[in-house]
Amino acid sequence: MRRVRGDRWPARVATAAAAAVALLASTAACGGTDTGAGGAGAGDTHSGSPTPSHARFVQDIEWSDGGRVGMYYAAGRGLMEQHQDTAGGPWSKPRPVYATEGDACRSITLKAFRDTVTAIANWGVYCADGEPPTESVAAVGTRNLATWDTRATEDFDGWEKAATVAGTEDLLFTRSSTEWLTRLRWSPTGGFGDVENIRR
Repeated sequence: MRRVRGDRWPARVATAAAAAVALLASTAACGGTDTGAGGAGAGDTHSGSPTPSHARFVQDIEWSDGGRVGMYYAAGRGLMEQHQDTAGGPWSKPRPVYATEGDACRSITLKAFRDTVTAIANWGVYCADGEPPTESVAAVGTRNLATWDTRATEDFDGWEKAATVAGTEDLLFTRSSTEWLTRLRWSPTGGFGDVENIRR
């Protein structure tokens, strides 16, 4: 009886080892070591070609050379930016564009003009619930987005859009109402000018 049991024991060990190998192979195939939802992170070592991560943007757009630029609000810090220099390239580290501790609104408006990018962002109490902002920022990114010019306007309902000025490299931020046209001009040489209110 002992001899029979001894003959069966190696077979049982071999069977258990084979089952363990199969389980490990199955776990690897199913992604059992995945770091979590949302794609590979900056420190992910489970991918052959790690992809630097970026924040959850409020808005991101394509700009020069097929890269992308995105912005988001950081509570207690203000407006943050990240970008790619080329399509599929690595993302830059998050950097502050405008610092404020105000309550962020819901949207950010980005627009690219070749290698220049404009941004419109707003803050205000209960702004995220639909109340008008009380702090509005116009921003222009140049020099491959290494430099951002900003102009904050207080007690203002916020800029609606940015556009080029015909025949120049200047940009114009505007907001229209039935009685007023409010505008803010930016130039590559002088930066932002003064806010103008023009009665209709």
